[in-house]
Amino acid sequence: MIELETSRLIMRPIIAKKDNLYLYELNIDPEVTKYTGNGPFDSEEDCFKFYSEYNQYEKYKMGRFSVFLKKDDSFLGWCGLKKGEDGLVDLGFRFFKKHWNNGYATEAVKAILIFGFELLKLNKISATHLEENTSSGKVMIKNNMIKEGVLKDHTKKGAFYRSLVQYRLTREEFRNLDVV
Repeated sequence: MIELETSRLIMRPIIAKKDNLYLYELNIDPEVTKYTGNGPFDSEEDCFKFYSEYNQYEKYKMGRFSVFLKKDDSFLGWCGLKKGEDGLVDLGFRFFKKHWNNGYATEAVKAILIFGFELLKLNKISATHLEENTSSGKVMIKNNMIKEGVLKDHTKKGAFYRSLVQYRLTREEFRNLDVV
């Protein structure tokens, strides 16, 4: 199994049997799901079903990773890549509110970008966030992602977004950074 490590974090693919309660609790917090475009799971069983059928790892060798704090093995949230039906690779993350503003998202995103460009040899990674979610935008900017623009009145997967900010980073742009 792939495992990523930073100075403070251990990251590994989500394992439904081990991570289900954490993932369910993460997704029932309205502050955490406020800007995600999708609501909480209806039950722990629904959460388990979703993650047990999650096939990004098998299909594309990428996916969302559970993120743990190295010093005490506490679950912080998830971060990772997802290949969409349109072929674009999307970067996403979600952390428990008690872990916000500690730099964990920035650190996890950096590890995922290195994974995507260096190990998977991806050509481009994209990310989006709702315009009012400025904290996510700061994480993208700290990781040198380039703002492409804002989609106004955008519908995605049946959800309506007033303003969706788009970012991107290409492998060539990534290689020109001093991040590794």
